[in-house]
Amino acid sequence: MRGPATAPDHSVGFTIAVIALGAKIAKADGQVTRAEVAAFRRIFTIDEAEEQNAARVFNLARQDVAGFDAYARKIAAMFGAGNRDTLRDLLEGLFHIALADGAWHPQEEEFLHEVARIFGLDDRCFNAIRARFVDGAPRDPFDVLGVPRDAPLDAVRAAWKTLVRESHPDRMIARGVPPEAVKLAERRMADINAAWEDISARRAA
Repeated sequence: MRGPATAPDHSVGFTIAVIALGAKIAKADGQVTRAEVAAFRRIFTIDEAEEQNAARVFNLARQDVAGFDAYARKIAAMFGAGNRDTLRDLLEGLFHIALADGAWHPQEEEFLHEVARIFGLDDRCFNAIRARFVDGAPRDPFDVLGVPRDAPLDAVRAAWKTLVRESHPDRMIARGVPPEAVKLAERRMADINAAWEDISARRAA
């Protein structure tokens, strides 16, 4: 199985945890749709030999959302604080599944916000991802770049350059992520560049 990032190992535990989280976010709004299942299969590529087992795990996990936090903690423990990019990729994949049915529900927001917290991703990161995926969500360019609103322009520029480097699609491809996840990175890049342009224009005014 491949997720939006390379796993620290290809253990059964990691595979089950990711499949279960994907199934449970699909169930968070009360109903699992075909669009959400299809989104899961695009984001989290499953080896053909594992498909039957993966389907059993998914179908069991999709019955309710209970226990999603335990799976999130398992993934967080496997990666650790040094793999923030990987955990962010996984969170973006879960957002993609949640919105595959064209709707955004408070239960999905609560679910994903808690997953972000367990992953060690702060509110700036969560808000930036939500702004990219959810129509009408507050969009703050400082949140997108992960800098305080009073940060000097040099610090803002440095944060922008770092995020561009980390989010470049070529780097994602080199990490072996599926094509759909590369598209998410391209979307992230566009938002990062737009945030920098917005802030730099404000400071120049």
